[in-house]
Amino acid sequence: MTDRFPARAAIALVTDEFTELRVPIRRFEPDGPLSWQGYDEARSRAAARTGEDESVVCGGAVVGGTRVALIAFEFGFLGGSLGERTGDRLEAAYAHAREHRLPVVSLVATGGSRMQEGMLALTQLQRVARQSALTREAGLPQIAVVRDPTTGGGWATLGAGSDVILALPGAQVGFAGSRVRPPGADPAAYTAEAQVAAGAVDAVVPEGELRETLALWLALLSAPSAGAAPVPAALGAPGLPATGRDAVDRARSPERPRAEAYLDDYFSRRAAIGGDRCGGTDAGLLCGFGSGPEGRTVAYAAQCGTATRPAGYRTAARLIRLAGRLGIPVLTLVDTPGAANDEHAERQGAGSAIADLFAAVATARTPVTTLVIGEGGSGGALALASPDNTWATPDSYFSVIAPELAAAILKRPASEVRATADQLRIRPQDLLDLGVVRGIAEHRGE
Repeated sequence: MTDRFPARAAIALVTDEFTELRVPIRRFEPDGPLSWQGYDEARSRAAARTGEDESVVCGGAVVGGTRVALIAFEFGFLGGSLGERTGDRLEAAYAHAREHRLPVVSLVATGGSRMQEGMLALTQLQRVARQSALTREAGLPQIAVVRDPTTGGGWATLGAGSDVILALPGAQVGFAGSRVRPPGADPAAYTAEAQVAAGAVDAVVPEGELRETLALWLALLSAPSAGAAPVPAALGAPGLPATGRDAVDRARSPERPRAEAYLDDYFSRRAAIGGDRCGGTDAGLLCGFGSGPEGRTVAYAAQCGTATRPAGYRTAARLIRLAGRLGIPVLTLVDTPGAANDEHAERQGAGSAIADLFAAVATARTPVTTLVIGEGGSGGALALASPDNTWATPDSYFSVIAPELAAAILKRPASEVRATADQLRIRPQDLLDLGVVRGIAEHRGE
């Protein structure tokens, strides 16, 4: 399998404005640092075939109005492999990004490290990893577009190490290239689509939509803003519940507005991240960035009314930390009966995932605003809630435990569930009186 288009064609997919960054060419002894017989001839043939003098092209570009540092791999040049000269260019591109405060966009197509340069080629991965880390510390976003193929160390640094990872359809993506996989390995596991399902890639984007998608991501991630995200307007039925049981019934009603409705109302446009980068996804927790009130970028993590799985908590923690590095406020929407507690959740590290999210919220670098829009089920909901800026809608509740479970633990009959709900003081107005929430969200126009 080979890349469907070379570096310059990949650049043309995303921008019409590109200025190549000129980097001094490292001098080699004949046939390179290892005196690998035929290496000079192989490079010469690659240059004649591709028109490039190395496996990567770097420079400045404008994508959708945002200036970026752009990196594009030329797979036709020795399989897009990384050698010392490749490392020189990548380091220069990252340094250029930090000097000019630019996001980094990498269009990756590589087979890994260059064998003809031996360990000197492999150590370029450490060099790239350092440059990526310095750029991350500088608060600059990094977006990778993984092309066909993206394998080996290039995937494990420029690809998987980026903040947002997009992939072209059908691309071969994985640490192991096709010639070094175990016998009988399922090739479907090494595709862009499989990596999305495993939470390692955020989205598959068709070539024709790539420029627009990149432009949206760059606009959202390059717009830090001060101050907390405004509290969304309540969308459900007005009026407060009379009893605890009424609060529970309203929160569980299938007619109540869910996360998608709130996100659509709050954001004019948004882009989603997907997956925890640890092998999992959770469709019941939506995460991403959007253009919110007054055009400000706001990061969001929104529960969808299902039991949240470990991958969901890890994805939310990833989002909050990324938003903090980029100076973007966070909005969380709480709506879950509680954390998933089946055997699969335990094997996937439910406790540690929830703990990590608690820590991410507690140490968030940017303000976190929380709105409880439905069920607030115990610690599985509280992990997503701001300690000092949580609000509730009139059709929500928040409880240490579901009333039915509380009654069961106290060995009370089912007839006492309603009374137990009242004792727990879970209504929005109860939460306000107790100081658990700052206020009750109003409907727009109230």
